Amino acid sequence: MNINTAMPAACIRRFAISLIFFLAVFGSFQAAQAAPPSDAVQTASATAMKLIRFGADPKIPFDVQAAGALVDYVLAAKPGREAALPNVNKAPGAYYEHDTKIGFAGFVQYSYTSQIPSILTSPSSLRYSLWSTQQGKLQKLPVNWPAAAPSGKPMVVRGMQRDGITPDLNTGIYYEYDLKRTLVLFNHKGRQVLLTISNQADVSEVGKKGFILGSDEDWNYYYSGEPGSARTGLGWVKSYIYDYFSVGVYVENGSTVRSGTFQWIRAGWNGVNFVQTEHIIRGFKRHAVNSKTILESPNLPPPGRISAVYLRLAQLPPVELMEKYAALEQARLNLAVQSGKVDADKSKKPNFANGIPKEQMVDELMLEYWKIALGKPSLLSRQIVLGMN
Repeated sequence: MNINTAMPAACIRRFAISLIFFLAVFGSFQAAQAAPPSDAVQTASATAMKLIRFGADPKIPFDVQAAGALVDYVLAAKPGREAALPNVNKAPGAYYEHDTKIGFAGFVQYSYTSQIPSILTSPSSLRYSLWSTQQGKLQKLPVNWPAAAPSGKPMVVRGMQRDGITPDLNTGIYYEYDLKRTLVLFNHKGRQVLLTISNQADVSEVGKKGFILGSDEDWNYYYSGEPGSARTGLGWVKSYIYDYFSVGVYVENGSTVRSGTFQWIRAGWNGVNFVQTEHIIRGFKRHAVNSKTILESPNLPPPGRISAVYLRLAQLPPVELMEKYAALEQARLNLAVQSGKVDADKSKKPNFANGIPKEQMVDELMLEYWKIALGKPSLLSRQIVLGMN
């Protein structure tokens, strides 16, 4: 009798925990429902998957026709700028587009070169992003991208990328993972186009507990290093990003750049996916707001100035770089304590650069320079970041 009653109770408890996690962390199922994809969306989704397969396998030739069709879709008039995509490999997907008032050459120079960190155009999305060329025939990111000739051969750059992302808006969870990255520059009907293709290389590291400190648009985040969620009662959750793949399409459109992104994500807890289309779109909008604000800012420094600061930080002696990063870690912790996100006694145990790659420290310090350059409050003084008054 005891066995018979205990077994259902255990099952009910597991179900209840799963349901609570589902509702509290990712929102209700009904609220996230989206309209079925139209025929045009389904066709575009299938085309995007052709390019994702090309990104995953260097032996597959680049399909110029498929790439052109995807560009045409991004530029075409639509009922709305967001759409649900058909699930692929059990991963829900979404499409989102927006325009940025910047020339194409400037957009690429700020966003996809070796001397300007990617986090500077994605500060609400990325904690750091490290491009690697250590495996096989992987290539370095260009310092400058040449213009693609109308009849020229597409320029293809492949690499591995290690990304750490900022805490999620709803859960506070942040992740780190590796991506196979492929960038393709080509000319389509007289327009410059850059494709960015991503395939997650393996399951992410376990999701860790983080906090957004103040407004998300202040770009201040606390990274605890502890597995779990910042949501009350969910600190025990061990979640992962199981799969992520995407195609970003960036098209010259007069004096603006049209950005259209197709993205699929499968993530959750205990092997169960909890991501829904609305969560992906919310992440798109978070990135777009900040990216547009930065690239359209009248305070945007010229690329050469940014590169000079980046090189200066990258060339610092290890001890000096670690001192600056330790000051940043302490400032984050102090703000987390002041805001009530972290207990005051934890302020005595900051995680000062233990095992953190030099390149990551430089990326995160560059964000503080970036705040200063754009007229935002920084966690560090200009003298600490740059070593000058």
